[in-house]
Amino acid sequence: MIPVENKKTKHTIMVIDDNASELLLLKNILGEMYDLRLCKTASFALSMLERISVDIILLDIEMPDLNGYEVLKIIKANPATKEIPVIFLTGRSDNTSELEGLTLGAVDYLAKPFSPPLLLKHIEIHLLIESQKRKLKDFNENLRGMVAAKTEKVLKLQKSILKTVAALVEYRDTSTGSHIERTERYLEILVTAVMNEEKYKKFSEKWDIDLILQSSLLHDVGKIAISDSILLKPGPLDAKEFAEMKKHVQYGLEFVEKMKEIDGEEDFTEYARIMTGYHHEKWDGTGYPHKLKGEDIPLLGRIMAIADVYDAVTSERPYKKTIPHKEAMAIIRDGRGSHFDPSLVDLFMKKTDEIHDAKKLETRKNIDNKSDGGAAQTPAGKRS
Repeated sequence: MIPVENKKTKHTIMVIDDNASELLLLKNILGEMYDLRLCKTASFALSMLERISVDIILLDIEMPDLNGYEVLKIIKANPATKEIPVIFLTGRSDNTSELEGLTLGAVDYLAKPFSPPLLLKHIEIHLLIESQKRKLKDFNENLRGMVAAKTEKVLKLQKSILKTVAALVEYRDTSTGSHIERTERYLEILVTAVMNEEKYKKFSEKWDIDLILQSSLLHDVGKIAISDSILLKPGPLDAKEFAEMKKHVQYGLEFVEKMKEIDGEEDFTEYARIMTGYHHEKWDGTGYPHKLKGEDIPLLGRIMAIADVYDAVTSERPYKKTIPHKEAMAIIRDGRGSHFDPSLVDLFMKKTDEIHDAKKLETRKNIDNKSDGGAAQTPAGKRS
């Protein structure tokens, strides 16, 4: 069900598209749920934005007066409209066009022809994100007068926003089945163990484990910018596709840098930068994107690599079966000194029972969800 803050008021969506048939199609899909403002020209839409407020904008690129990129620049340059989330809904399906749109400030990019349920889900998620951002902003305005106990609510709200962003990633990559949340649990076990080890004290003594776990939710956020044709492919990627998939690390780093500009929280964004940028590096220097070797890889990146791979090998994918815990631990052990930091592998092996218990708990949750009719969709192809 589409969330609405006031049950008596529909969210307002502006659609900017010079194609009359597309406007009619969107009216049929969205008209019952939302208050629509349909605009055939960019100039008319921009003039309307001076008089009304909207919750989200669906924007085409190819238009006769101003193209979508030009319209987005104008919207983002205006203090009155710059916070309105914009989703490109366009016939351009190439990665370059998509990246340009996201770089200019669009929150999402859907190529035509689109799936109506997918469009509805994307709109729902972005409206939820904006709702939570507004709540967080209102809460922060009154933060000075609150006691320390109230601060915990801010942290919980921040995490809920991050979980929503993570949910958007996983909605596009549905075969992962809560990969981000599972990885967070395995990460917590290993990070806690590292913080209790004397040899790591100089690195970990100032760590904030809550912020580390929150930042880990963003480790695959760059997949938002990866084409569906690659992200959802039901089999192995060819060399060209894999090269494109690897770019999700750089896209994720760009996302984190933008968060830093907005939020300014140094510790959180630094943890997020490491989790996002280094979880595909390998101990022997054969990883990506930097091909760092050994202890040149930040410690949190080396930890994240183990948690990420463990979940990937123990989870079912369209192109492989689930691997049992014992075999997965053997794979991690076999990667000692090549893929993974040897000392961290040894520590991970000591926590095998805790890891296994966490895995079994997740398996029971999935069974319960399926029995309740809440099984996750598993179409095609996650790439860790």
